[in-house]
Amino acid sequence: MKRLILAIVALAVATTSFAAKKSEMMSWDEATLKANEVLATLSLEEKLEMTHGHNKFFLPGAPAKGLPHVFMVDASAGVRINHSLPVPEEVRHPEKTTQFPANISLASTFNPELAKAYGEAVGYETRMAGAGVLLGPGMNIYRSAQCGRNFEYLGEDPYLAARMVENYVVGMQGTGTMACLKHFLCNNTEFYRKLSNSIVDERAIMEIYTPAFKAGIDAGAGSVMTAYNQLNGEWCGQSKYVITDLLRGTLGFKGLVMTDWRSVYDWKKLVLSGQNVEMPGTPNEFYHINNIRDLMAKGELTEKNIDDMIRPMIATCIRFGLYERFKNGQPNEEALEEKFPRHEEISYQTAAEGAVLLKNNGILPLKQGKNVLLVGRWAKTAPQGGGSSKVKGFNQVTSEQALLNSLRAKVTAIEKPNFIQLQKAEVVIVATGTYDSEGTERPFQMEEEDEALVRMACAANKNVVVLVLSGSGIDMSAWNDKVSAIIYGWYPGQSGMQAIADIMVGKVNPSGKLPATIEKKFKDSPAYGMIPTGVSLRKAKGNPNELWFAPKTYDVHYSESVLVGYRWYEAKNIEPLYPFGFGLSYTTFEFGKAKAAKQISAEKPLKVTVRLQNTGKMAGAEVVQLYVQEDRPTVLRPKKELKAFKKVHLEAGEKTTVTFELNHSDLAFWNDKTHAWDVNKGTYTIHIGNSSANIAQTLTVEAL
Repeated sequence: MKRLILAIVALAVATTSFAAKKSEMMSWDEATLKANEVLATLSLEEKLEMTHGHNKFFLPGAPAKGLPHVFMVDASAGVRINHSLPVPEEVRHPEKTTQFPANISLASTFNPELAKAYGEAVGYETRMAGAGVLLGPGMNIYRSAQCGRNFEYLGEDPYLAARMVENYVVGMQGTGTMACLKHFLCNNTEFYRKLSNSIVDERAIMEIYTPAFKAGIDAGAGSVMTAYNQLNGEWCGQSKYVITDLLRGTLGFKGLVMTDWRSVYDWKKLVLSGQNVEMPGTPNEFYHINNIRDLMAKGELTEKNIDDMIRPMIATCIRFGLYERFKNGQPNEEALEEKFPRHEEISYQTAAEGAVLLKNNGILPLKQGKNVLLVGRWAKTAPQGGGSSKVKGFNQVTSEQALLNSLRAKVTAIEKPNFIQLQKAEVVIVATGTYDSEGTERPFQMEEEDEALVRMACAANKNVVVLVLSGSGIDMSAWNDKVSAIIYGWYPGQSGMQAIADIMVGKVNPSGKLPATIEKKFKDSPAYGMIPTGVSLRKAKGNPNELWFAPKTYDVHYSESVLVGYRWYEAKNIEPLYPFGFGLSYTTFEFGKAKAAKQISAEKPLKVTVRLQNTGKMAGAEVVQLYVQEDRPTVLRPKKELKAFKKVHLEAGEKTTVTFELNHSDLAFWNDKTHAWDVNKGTYTIHIGNSSANIAQTLTVEAL
């Protein structure tokens, strides 16, 4: 493990060269001037052809004028190779790409340096696939455990998501691959996702749903994808408020904006919204170019409007050097295959640091020589989510193979055992969970067969370890108190089952922390009641294709406002099953006294220190978490908000001082009357601990 950690550190250090590369890029003003020069050479027809995607997965160009089409690939668990796409011969798909752990597993590491290394690895593999743009990272906030796409995102907390995203973007774009932040904005359900209207107040938009996007933009992300849903009554992909006012105005984004696939309906609004390209642009009876031509003939749109629409796309591709790279067709990047072993290490390390030990009565680590019965839906199959983030991978390791590699004992794998087989086993490991995918919500409860197996295992055997492999929280209340241990492994990638097996035997000390609250029952969630009464989620399979062009919407009221995730449960005094930031270790840690100055101002940041000691007998890592609370707020505010964290590796008995710097702006809330950030004068409490519910030290400071 130490070798792997050093490798990750080396990779993270290597990505710091991005700063130099970014400074060598031409400015946005220079790129825009060059884009204007290009526009002057294009005919109106060429410009119109650049308003929509080319061949499903290409940014459109004008090859006759030296602007090649730019290939893009799907993302969120590595690089997805889709051999079924009718792409032209010049697209040379690589034989393999690494299947990385899902983004929610990356968030569970609470390790921004690892996010940087992860982004770099995926960036290189995007280039190896002959693409210039990765359609990721996904970064919508985890609002509901039922969202089928949570595994592609980075949890419920905007601060955590922001820190992971900015490092991911820096690592990725340091390779020359452009990141595409998605899905903007408030795309937090997959239930008929093309028909949902997210009704969200201004404070929640600014405090919860945009900070991660802002962090990615400030890190230099070149592109953003708009969402399928409506936001407050208008489709995001054609909304002037969403794109021009919020994304470009308030957040300061200057790059390329693209629609999600088939997500817009009004072509005049599309052109005037600030949108740059409609994807995928496949000709059909709703082909938008014909509509734009009609609007131009009526005088409702002008050629200048078309210029304004496509200029940022041209400028962005110029700034990132994509036209130059693709001018002779799809670039040959086979030499990058030598990086696969390093990428496998990153995949393994992400899974090792992202797996969360939720419960352990002492059964873990498993003793060598124990005979294990491995059961459940994922006993013989490597788990992963579906949809556009599904990556085949290579060197796949199943749960069975991983345990055989680690335990050096008898491992019997039976997906559907009987009671007698469960009863006779020394240890039962239930590899269970869900199969999550875009386009569908899924119930908080597991499938009846999977739930029944866990309950039967508990009735048959006292030594039951449950390994949950899922994209978000599930209902564990019926058996949480009856099993000996629970590990939340998410979708851990091609090497992840080996990492989890190594945790089970003690070769790796678990250090993952929950990036989302797991409630006792879904009725406790602020998202409860969102799905219309009487609808069966097991039968509702997303958005039928025939409905995309006939917008009939249903409203999703974000009535909890800024109280998302742990903020909600604390404000409502609802005890969750497992709180945000929670995760056990095989060793123990003790917090010493925290220290800080008494005051904080805009001119002088606050330095906060706290002592941490590994008081156990095994090396391990703890995530020190700092939360802030306004003591006498003038508006609705959470009881506490995460504003800093640091993952600290300590040898047995080792001590260290952990230092944070808290800025005056970290105390701010969004004032929806002045439409700006405000900090109230007065006292604030700083909470330091290892989860949102386990606070070891508190301090009071005064904001001037």
